[in-house]
Amino acid sequence: MPTRKPTQADVETLRREIEHHNYRYHVLDDPSVADAEYDALMRKLEAIETEWPDLRTPDSPTLRVGAPPSQAFAVVTRRLPMLSLENAMDEAELRAWRERLVRAVGAAGEHDYVCEPKMDGVAIELVYERGVLMQASTRGDGTNGEDVTANVRTIRAIPLRLQSEKDAAVPASVSVRGEIYLALADFERINQKQADAGEKLYANPRNTAAGSLKQIDPRVTATRPLRFFAYGLGSTEGMKLASQWDVLQAMRAWGLPVNPLSTRVDSIEDVLAFHADLEARRAKLKYEIDGVVIKVNDLGTQAEAGTRARSPRWAIAWKFPPQEARTRVLDIEVQVGRTGALTPVARLEPVRVGGVTVSNATLHNQDEVDKKDVRPGDWVFVRRAGDVIPEVVAPILDLRKGTLRKFKMPEKCPECGTPVVRPEGEAVTRCPNALCPAQVLGRLIHFASRGAMDIEGLGEKLIEQLVTTGLVKTPADFYRLSLQDLIPLERMAEKSAQNVIDAIDRSRSTTLPRLIYALGIRNVGETVAEFLAEHVESITSLMDADEEQLASIHGVGDVIAREIRTWASVDTNRKLVEQLLAAGVSPAQAPLAKTSEFAGKTFVFTGTLTRLTREDAETEVKRRGGKAASSVSKNTTFVVAGEKAGSKLDKATQLGVEVIDEDAFLKMIGR
Repeated sequence: MPTRKPTQADVETLRREIEHHNYRYHVLDDPSVADAEYDALMRKLEAIETEWPDLRTPDSPTLRVGAPPSQAFAVVTRRLPMLSLENAMDEAELRAWRERLVRAVGAAGEHDYVCEPKMDGVAIELVYERGVLMQASTRGDGTNGEDVTANVRTIRAIPLRLQSEKDAAVPASVSVRGEIYLALADFERINQKQADAGEKLYANPRNTAAGSLKQIDPRVTATRPLRFFAYGLGSTEGMKLASQWDVLQAMRAWGLPVNPLSTRVDSIEDVLAFHADLEARRAKLKYEIDGVVIKVNDLGTQAEAGTRARSPRWAIAWKFPPQEARTRVLDIEVQVGRTGALTPVARLEPVRVGGVTVSNATLHNQDEVDKKDVRPGDWVFVRRAGDVIPEVVAPILDLRKGTLRKFKMPEKCPECGTPVVRPEGEAVTRCPNALCPAQVLGRLIHFASRGAMDIEGLGEKLIEQLVTTGLVKTPADFYRLSLQDLIPLERMAEKSAQNVIDAIDRSRSTTLPRLIYALGIRNVGETVAEFLAEHVESITSLMDADEEQLASIHGVGDVIAREIRTWASVDTNRKLVEQLLAAGVSPAQAPLAKTSEFAGKTFVFTGTLTRLTREDAETEVKRRGGKAASSVSKNTTFVVAGEKAGSKLDKATQLGVEVIDEDAFLKMIGR
């Protein structure tokens, strides 16, 4: 605590230092000080403002902890309404929008577009006067919103004072529009706390973000990890920009977070490609989006196109198929997987979710069922993200009628009748009988699957027939099958049977990682299989490796090493490997790291490479002791940009990651 009153300049310097660290942590995801050091700076500022309240300003970081509760939210009337967007549900509707646009402004005036992810969050307007955040309001009816300034000040991603740079001076007055949201991981943590406290779970991140923003007590909002992306401007004074892309760059320069996936494109065909690419990556994002917002880039053209009553003519939201829907649980049944895991599955009234009809959804395990309190007969929300198995989000308790029975895991395996076990410390209940028919079938299906031995045409239905007829009991039996064995089976003509035999024959020439993964060892997925293959000479040496040896391999560790040793110590498993090798399965050794020249370096490849495949390029990195990653972060060393490089290139530029072209990469590896 200072012994004498600091000057206003001293306090201002301290505030700017704290806000700088906020910006690096919450916007750039690149902190420059430890948490303890940041906390010490905050405590110092709090102590000063407590002792000398006249030194507190409206942009003080101490306001982020939350103001005292208010009884109601005041109404804010804005000069420029926050308009809604017209929606397009498919390509035809998008092209119809473009045709209307061209009729309004002429083909020559159409220019390029800016494509932005449509965040599934809560719209907000921030008003800055002389760079200081003075007011924040919800969308409301567009013209009138609710004043949530005290709550918004608690969101650390939103600067309380804008940065002013020579090339992007902050205007005297500016209103910033954007979206407040919750990251998926933060949403899961909030729900876990609710479950631990025996409280009702929240339905989805968007509703939770909206509820957090509208808390009467801002101190509650301060405990919620809300985030923010800016996407546009409302009314401004003393500022002229030419395009939407310029708007995004200016907001970035002011210290506002802007979605790094936002992209400028040259044509409607590029819009189609961006939409398809983003929809494919949607399930891997850290937050929820529900479409792409397409805007005419040129602000002059936007003004010429004008607006309708509630939406601009120069922008449209092309929605993705819905990923969440409401339906009813008809029953909860139990499936037995290839490792013996018993999984409760909700049988649902069929409903369209994410572009497909869903009639089943996983409930994972008994603990998950208890946490969500899902019961047969409940109305529930179901979510499907990309190609992920659909899951039940939460029951709709207001619609629960009467007393519905709770689900309880059976005491015996529903497939073979063996008493089930739940090892201490594990959430999964298992059938310990390795000869359980469901496990046998599951192991066979896994062995032939695309990520494993990749035996084309050997699908689930055909494998079921092979098991039922007694032709196949173990994966080694696949390699004993003949044309005469397959032709009598259902839907098997001579040509299709020959195709399967040829595919089985091709799978004999596989890779070591594929064979390791195909064996179905618990906790050994495709990535771990690659780690193992880089450090063992053959499948036999993997079987003979001791636990300490295995645990020392990067990405393996004690638990997986123990699982491998347990699996390899079973006589039937060792016999299976011998039979596979005797049948001519000959896995090629994965290229081991030959040098350490790339040790500690991470490469990300984006766009189309013309002289190497992406897989070959990543292999070259691994052979030199480096790491090949799929996404750009502050830990990335190089981004290798091929033709038509996408958003990874933008992210690299934003984070200051070095970008090289394919020729430079080839030179690095001596080609």
